[in-house]
Amino acid sequence: MNLSRRTLLASGAAAAGATLLGPAGPAQAATYSGYVMGYFTESPSKLADDYGLHLAVSTNGLDWTPLNQNNPVATPTAGTRGLRDPFILRKQDGTFVVLATDLTGTDFTRPNQYIHCWDSPDLRTFTGYRRLRMHTMNTHTWAPEAFWDAARGQYGIIYSANNGGRDAFYVNYTADFRTVGSAQLFFDPGFNVLDATMHLHNGVNYLYYKSFSDGRLYGARSSTLNPRSFDRGTYTSGVVNGGIEAPIVVKANDRNEWFLYGDSFSPNNGELYVWRSGDIGANSWSPLTKAQYHQPLNAKHPTICPITATEQANLLSRWGAPAWNRITSYNYPDTVIRHANHVARIDAYPFDPYTDSQWRLVPGLADAGGVSFQSVNVAGHYLRHSNYNLVLAADDGTGTFAGDATFHRTAGLADSGWTSFRSHNLPTYHIRHSGYVLRIDPLSGASAAADRQDATFRIGY
Repeated sequence: MNLSRRTLLASGAAAAGATLLGPAGPAQAATYSGYVMGYFTESPSKLADDYGLHLAVSTNGLDWTPLNQNNPVATPTAGTRGLRDPFILRKQDGTFVVLATDLTGTDFTRPNQYIHCWDSPDLRTFTGYRRLRMHTMNTHTWAPEAFWDAARGQYGIIYSANNGGRDAFYVNYTADFRTVGSAQLFFDPGFNVLDATMHLHNGVNYLYYKSFSDGRLYGARSSTLNPRSFDRGTYTSGVVNGGIEAPIVVKANDRNEWFLYGDSFSPNNGELYVWRSGDIGANSWSPLTKAQYHQPLNAKHPTICPITATEQANLLSRWGAPAWNRITSYNYPDTVIRHANHVARIDAYPFDPYTDSQWRLVPGLADAGGVSFQSVNVAGHYLRHSNYNLVLAADDGTGTFAGDATFHRTAGLADSGWTSFRSHNLPTYHIRHSGYVLRIDPLSGASAAADRQDATFRIGY
């Protein structure tokens, strides 16, 4: 939910979010080879704040392609007319339901008994928009998640509400996501918790959540999905990275490997962290570096659901991949190439204006076999080298400018799976960063190994 936590807890309020992975029912017969992520967006200076449903796709669950130019594909039309904490569930019939918190912006003191809900056959169209009333308490209904309870033959919708001075998880049961039963207490360990996410593996039910007792993400487990069956305690020691919340448990489609996502609410907006485990039943989460995953731009409190190759292709066909790229440094993987005051440099993400880091990689101005970096937010401007420094400048139409602004992609000088860029008119020179500023240099001599790392980048979104 990205809250001012100390303030909210002092007033007896907290946030809850939810995400379910582990689809159930006939759809499980399909072979999943990719993932879809749903999210909303925020950035440090609020330039990217958009409280509609955004989508991205991934083949490995770690490297994401935003859809629809990272614009929303659905936006609520009732209640607050905005959403946070979306959740995508594949239902028993193979179609999808989308749930979300009914909240636009960051007024976390506002009571709301409703959640948003859409139906979708394929995440390419969204129909039947409605709001579901979950309870009659004078509190919030934050970040709903749903799961199939085979023993009941119904879906459970869990969410965070504050009734009696602290946040706990409540559940309502439904057969159709239109009529819901009364609220029941689902999980209350005796202290504030938020952001419940359910995961099923080998007949064991896992509940991950954010604990306010120490700010960590924890996991609990139960052999049933009955309310209060998880209250016996945790089986993990908890993970943390700064101010962290909104856990998501993602299983690799083709092997026993899991990823635990967490959303950072402090110090920055729009930043996710990831941990890895080879055994969901063990206390063994280890952090990934920023070089090992690449999130959608400005994504907040996401949900992830496995999909088939056909579904992934259809989503890309319907919504399209971005017309721009973002470029990550190899040896400083938390930074991306941007322009600031017309100087090209690398800076740690996230920042505003975030559009300073978006580039159209167009055919080279001097050689169509090369590439030129066209700014997205400064019309007619490109990166060029001038006195060996890279600057953002307007195309003056000269051959000199075209040559200075053209580069050729090569296999990454430090890692062939990444990319390096060779100057067109100074072919022994490559783009590299030095003191966070970009320039071109011949990479030779005693410092060549370190220089090659400075000259290696990843093209992504």
